[in-house]
Amino acid sequence: MLASIQRTLPLVVLALLLSACASNNIYRSSYTSCEVKPPQQLCNTNSIQYHESGTDQDYLIGFVEIDDQGQLRDRAQMQALLDELYNMASKESLLINVFVHGWHHNAKPGDSNIEGFEKILGQLSKIEHAQHPKPRKVVGVYIGWRGESIDVPVINNLTFWERKNTAQDVGHLGMAEVLLRLEEISNVKNTQLPPVKSRLVVIGHSFGGAAVYSATSQILADRFVDSRGDKNFVDTAKGFGDLVVLLNPAFEALSYAPLYDLAQARCSYFDNQQPRLVILTSEGDWATRYAFPAGRIFSTLLEQHDQINRNECKRPVSYGEGSADRTAVGHFTPLITHELHPAEHMKATAYGDVRNIWSQQQPGGTMQFGSTELVSLNRTVARNPYLNVRVDKRLIKDHNDIFREEILEFLRSLIVISTSD
Repeated sequence: MLASIQRTLPLVVLALLLSACASNNIYRSSYTSCEVKPPQQLCNTNSIQYHESGTDQDYLIGFVEIDDQGQLRDRAQMQALLDELYNMASKESLLINVFVHGWHHNAKPGDSNIEGFEKILGQLSKIEHAQHPKPRKVVGVYIGWRGESIDVPVINNLTFWERKNTAQDVGHLGMAEVLLRLEEISNVKNTQLPPVKSRLVVIGHSFGGAAVYSATSQILADRFVDSRGDKNFVDTAKGFGDLVVLLNPAFEALSYAPLYDLAQARCSYFDNQQPRLVILTSEGDWATRYAFPAGRIFSTLLEQHDQINRNECKRPVSYGEGSADRTAVGHFTPLITHELHPAEHMKATAYGDVRNIWSQQQPGGTMQFGSTELVSLNRTVARNPYLNVRVDKRLIKDHNDIFREEILEFLRSLIVISTSD
């Protein structure tokens, strides 16, 4: 009897796990555009949706889905969205915002990340209508992948490291093409004089942040090097699109170290230098603070690590590569440049003023954006375009608490700073 149970038990466990696997289907299977008119017309299966048409909060949201191997689920889905955006960009200015979700999320209708992203889009559209006589059309692109491989609560927390590997595949393969094609669209008429001038912002959360970083880090390095001296001019540092923001990203600090070194080796930046890469990590994020290093201990066990000592522009930094290889980027103190806190005294900040606030910053100084204060730790020169920010847990309490109004307000400020002419 016991022998029979021992033979049967593994099969039962395997069957339970297979039945608990998260859906691997495409969610947005209709590639035609649809105008959302709740409650009758929700357009749940449409990959191109127009929201709040005719109001000051109107926007388009499109969906592109990627499978576990990093391949586009259907190239026709991506192409339908690109065709729609190419047509729009040939006629009007676009503010394109990409969101890549993280762990436990996907492109299923009703996902909380989709709802939070839609809230950002509506608010950005309202700002555009208030700030510009001819507002840019706000566009959102939600890149969905299987952020959950097992649907069973509690047990699904064991998928942390397996989903990290999947996220990196997503970033290296299909996502890189999507982002580059979107950047191409944002440049469709940027050689012409205004008012036709489009912009691109990319936001990644959790493993979505890791995927975005995998897709863009080499491009960021290439464009930063291209902007440096040793030529007949020195330019502002360029980035991917206009801004990349990573929220509680789950990748190791050692992967970020080369970009940190690049930015540190430039001893000054022009007044009109804009932020290009902003990493925001909550001090209360248990997933990247504790689970991440626990997994990295085993995957880096046999690797050799050295001690790093730098003193670029008389700003010394020293750390062990082993520690940087096991610690998530937002928790590795030697590479953290700023802190974000709730403001002691609320001060209304007009979005038209945020660019001046950014350009007039001082090393070790504080910049207030409405209800938040961005504090420089004086580890970089002013207007360094790469920011690695430790966020007070009163603003982001844990790994998934990324859509609180104070953070959305700060994100809107960053987008305005980075996409203003």
